[in-house]
Amino acid sequence: MITPPDSSPPPLRSSGEQSVGDPDRPVAGLVVDYVLGLADDALVSAQRMGWWISRAPQLEEDVALANIGLDQLGQARALLSYAGRLEGAGRTEDDLAYLRDEREFRNVWLVERAQTDFGVAMARLLLVAAWQSELYAALASSSDETLAAVGAKAVKEVAYHLDHATSWVVRLGDGTDVSHERMQAALDAEWPYLDELFRPVEGSVVDPASLRAGVLDRVTPVVAEATLVVPEVTPARGGGRQGLHTEEMGYLLAEMQHLHRSHPGVSW
Repeated sequence: MITPPDSSPPPLRSSGEQSVGDPDRPVAGLVVDYVLGLADDALVSAQRMGWWISRAPQLEEDVALANIGLDQLGQARALLSYAGRLEGAGRTEDDLAYLRDEREFRNVWLVERAQTDFGVAMARLLLVAAWQSELYAALASSSDETLAAVGAKAVKEVAYHLDHATSWVVRLGDGTDVSHERMQAALDAEWPYLDELFRPVEGSVVDPASLRAGVLDRVTPVVAEATLVVPEVTPARGGGRQGLHTEEMGYLLAEMQHLHRSHPGVSW
C-alpha cells in the first residue's frame, strides 16, 4: 500500500534548480539527492536491523545483527554529513536524519518495509549487501574523494554482511521442509523490490543500471546453493528516490525521530 501523496510526485531536477521539499533551499547540484538516497538506504536499513536486537533466534545473532546495523549507521552518518556539506545550508547529519519529513527521504522501498520474519530479514540482507558490495566497490574508484573514502571503508564492512546473509539463506533454504518453504517465501516477498535499486537516478556518481549484473552474479549462486529458485515476479512500482514511500515508512520515522523532535537541541 502506498501512502497517498498530497500532490503529484516531485519532479526530478536539473543542476542549479532548488531542492524538493523546501523551495528556498539552494543545492550544490543533483548529486546531493543522490548522496541522500544512499545515506537513507543505509540509515533506514540500520533502523530495521535494530528491531532484531533481543528478538533474534539466538543470542549471538542479536550481537551480529546489532553490529551489522551499526555498520550501516556509520555509512549513513558519513554520507549524511557529506550531503549536508554539499547542500551548503548548514544542516548536520542529525538534522537530515531526524528533521526531514517522509517525502524528503530518498531511500528505496526495499529497506523500509517491516521485516518481522527472520527469513525475510536474511533475504533482504542478502539483496542489500550484494548491492552495496557492488556500489561501494564502484564508489571506491570515484574521482570524488569523499565518496571514494566512504566506499573503500564500507566495502569491507558489507563483505561481512553478505557472508552472514549467505550463511543463513543457505542454512534455512537447504534445511528442513518448513525452513525451505519459508525461505523461498521470504525471497519471493523481497525480490520485487530489487529492481528499484537499478533504476536511473539524476546526479548519480555510479550508474545504478551498471550494478545489476554484478549483484545478480553474487546472489544467484547463493540461491542455487540454498536449493531455492530465483523468483519470477513483476517488479514493484517503487518511487522512494522521488520521495514516495510505503505506508510503513511513516511509522518507522515516527519511532526513529520521536526522541529528537520531542527534545530539540538537547545534549546528552
